[in-house]
Amino acid sequence: MGCSQAVRQRFLVSPFGGSNPSTPDLNNPRTHMSDNNSFHIFSGTSHKILAEELSQVTGRDLGEIRIESFPDGEIGVQIHNNVRGKDVFVVQSISKQPNDYLMELLIIVDALKRASAKSIVAVIPYFGYARQDRKDQGRVPITAKLVANLLETAGVTRVLSMDLHTPQIQGFFDIPVDDLSGRPLLIKAIKNLDLRDLVVVSPDLGSNKMARKYAEELGVEIAIVDKRRISADKVEHGALIGDVKEKNVIIVDDICSTGGTLKVAAEICIKYGAKKVFAAVTHNFADASVLENSYIEKMFTTNSIPQRQRESNKIKVVSVAHHFWRAIECVLNAKSISSLYR
Repeated sequence: MGCSQAVRQRFLVSPFGGSNPSTPDLNNPRTHMSDNNSFHIFSGTSHKILAEELSQVTGRDLGEIRIESFPDGEIGVQIHNNVRGKDVFVVQSISKQPNDYLMELLIIVDALKRASAKSIVAVIPYFGYARQDRKDQGRVPITAKLVANLLETAGVTRVLSMDLHTPQIQGFFDIPVDDLSGRPLLIKAIKNLDLRDLVVVSPDLGSNKMARKYAEELGVEIAIVDKRRISADKVEHGALIGDVKEKNVIIVDDICSTGGTLKVAAEICIKYGAKKVFAAVTHNFADASVLENSYIEKMFTTNSIPQRQRESNKIKVVSVAHHFWRAIECVLNAKSISSLYR
């Protein structure tokens, strides 16, 4: 790569320089490591922190990769490990700069395919463009399907993601897609609050199924806020369906873009007599400051996308690294992904 521009990602050391998996420590999460030594984990530049956490959990260093920007803005990639005949996992969250990170992922995958990797699994904690999954108006694209086509054409043989906005996105692919759930991780954090008189609230009708799953696992009732989306950044709220009076409320959703929907839903819950309001969201784009002047006591979220703050008074971040490693082990050992939830 004869480029004079600054390297966008540091060199990552060989994946075989980590701890020896043949001497397990039962008190160490690395104990769950697969004995399969024929794989590599690489990281794009979108979420290096999560990739490094995954490296710590696995006991392996990340693969060596150089990612550069040329003077005209083009992306250059060079793989520094021999991946011929190896199973390869590429960690890249398509968020915040989705166009750049999607293109970067496609180029990395193409480089791996041309280097004769046995399989290429795209580990995409947040699947960008997932909300553009259907034609709800005239002359609009189905961009989630387009992204699926691009990934397959580039050479991806499997996708690992988390809480896809809609399950039908799995059907956009002709390769296996494993949609992991962030719900068990968030429920564990919620239970640590030891709340009484709890009710789960869906901020709109679209999140109803998700809210019901939370309610079933927590053993509580459900309520629904009647919301209608007017535009990409404007929503209109109506009545509350269900009872939240003298209850502690958990508002659940898959994506928080600006925090506006959660804030208004919290206001409605307080209006209808709720005691305290909390939130649980898998993918959070909002900064903690957005929630400062709201009725939300605390929001639980994952690090499926980079978080500006690791912890704050308003936001509790739960890592998904170990969850994704267990899924990777299932892929390597030909086990069912559903075994993660038994």
